[in-house]
Amino acid sequence: MMIASVIFISIAIPLSDAASIGYDVDDTSGPEDLCDSKVYCGGPLLKTVQLSGIFNDSKTFVDLYQLHDPNVTLNNFNVLMKATNNSPNRSEVATFVGENFAMQDELDNSTLPDWKENPAILKSIQDPQFREWARRLNNIWETLARKIKDDVMINPQRHSLIYVNNTFIVPGGRFKEFYYWDSYWIIEGLLLCDMPVTVKGIIENFLSMVERFGFVPNGGRVYYLSRSQPPLLIPMVAKYYEFTKDREFLKQNIAILEKEFEYWQKEKTVNVMKDGKTYRMARYVTNSNGPRPESYKEDYQLAQQLPEGERRGLYNDLKAAAESGWDFSYRWCIRIDRNANLSLINVSTSDIIPVDLNAILQRNARSLARFHGILGNLEKVLRYTKIALDYQTAIDNVLWNEDKGIWLDYDTRNKQSRNAFYPSNLSPLYTMSYNRNKSTYYALKAISYLKKNQVDFYIGGTPTSVNYTGEQWDFPNAWPPLQSFLVAGLYRTGVEEAMDLAKTLAGRWLRSNYIGYDEYGKMFEKYSAIHPGEGGGGGEYNVQEGFGWTNGVVFEFLRLFPDAQSSDRYGNDIDS
Repeated sequence: MMIASVIFISIAIPLSDAASIGYDVDDTSGPEDLCDSKVYCGGPLLKTVQLSGIFNDSKTFVDLYQLHDPNVTLNNFNVLMKATNNSPNRSEVATFVGENFAMQDELDNSTLPDWKENPAILKSIQDPQFREWARRLNNIWETLARKIKDDVMINPQRHSLIYVNNTFIVPGGRFKEFYYWDSYWIIEGLLLCDMPVTVKGIIENFLSMVERFGFVPNGGRVYYLSRSQPPLLIPMVAKYYEFTKDREFLKQNIAILEKEFEYWQKEKTVNVMKDGKTYRMARYVTNSNGPRPESYKEDYQLAQQLPEGERRGLYNDLKAAAESGWDFSYRWCIRIDRNANLSLINVSTSDIIPVDLNAILQRNARSLARFHGILGNLEKVLRYTKIALDYQTAIDNVLWNEDKGIWLDYDTRNKQSRNAFYPSNLSPLYTMSYNRNKSTYYALKAISYLKKNQVDFYIGGTPTSVNYTGEQWDFPNAWPPLQSFLVAGLYRTGVEEAMDLAKTLAGRWLRSNYIGYDEYGKMFEKYSAIHPGEGGGGGEYNVQEGFGWTNGVVFEFLRLFPDAQSSDRYGNDIDS
């Protein structure tokens, strides 16, 4: 069925039709927080332990295993509080934690059933150094493969880890559970290394999350049940289907994919008024009380700068920023007073309509239409085509900024575009959420925009922003998923100039990653845009190693450009 060709015609859908295509026409304050643990998610015990400072990293505590059932743990805590007149000192808190919690390894190293020593992609890589590097990266998949131990299934109440049946790939470093959007690029890398069986298992884990909770949480811990991450489950299935043509898998799980899509439609969309018209668009938003459990101390201390009545809003916008995957960037901050210094105290995530989220959801609707076309469900094809058209209309009219020649996030509080450079501004090229008849127009506008922002100046990768804030999702850090958005987006336009720039940017990124691996023997989660091969910095924790999505993007770029060179053949003087 020729579905794709009709999706890009800009047809405005009246708001009165919204409910019929899956929209909730009432604005929401965000979905319910599904974590009710008085140990891992909120309450006096969590607050007391996290503010005691006995752990340098707040995530350490909420990842600990309880030696007793929660009711015993909480009773022992109450005994401590009574004995200390509700004011235990650091040493007393440390003793309590030592008597009630343990750092248990909840994961087993797992064997990947379809791992191959020499996947087919190696044969296509022309540069011998890159080929050997890719071979070694293929080996890393085995070191990152995990399966959850049975005790987590038998005694789930004692763990913050959420049990899933199948083997998965951890990102690496401090991240000892699966993560949602990380897994999209991990899956891409696994498929390029010929591992569809492993990929199917990972996708089934996420499908089980939707069945249990109605959505995919940020990661595989109960304290992540207040939020999701960029909704890439449908694209994961699309990649798996492209590789396997497994129609039966599609048929078995299409209803679950629709359920997740409806979660975003119902819980994350808001009415946006512009030029006298109303559009339904998505933003990141949460609805819970208290700091992020895994970053409790940091959030709590920040909130002390605000009156008590404003703290809940801050906590929710911090969680919403984490839901975006960009935790943290000043992308999510709106300065109330123009003369005030901008800081995370100004985080206003739920007031911002992000380009990338709406582009992803537009593509998700197109994919659901395509899936239903494969399955022969014409009524559903029309339904999701209509939703895709609605998103496209909103992207065209709210996010596209003709003056700047690019898509920009939209500030609903001040009713204006947010004119700041982020690679996500080009994400509609990646999702192909534009009129295909105007591919050349959008491609050349994008190239002009990138050059105006001097992106071709950075030899370590494209930075996440051009603002140095000290946050890890700002300058000078360059992140793998954003390189993927940028490079693949330019390439998919099919416009020669854009494809040439994509090749230049991909080659630069590959050489930067290769230099880091050659120097340190490691792959980092993020890199410095100005010092090729160096791990990024800033934020709440040190740069992590592994690293799942970094490896996946390397394989993606080596597939797109098998003739990429480890030298500076394309004019990028990496040693200057």
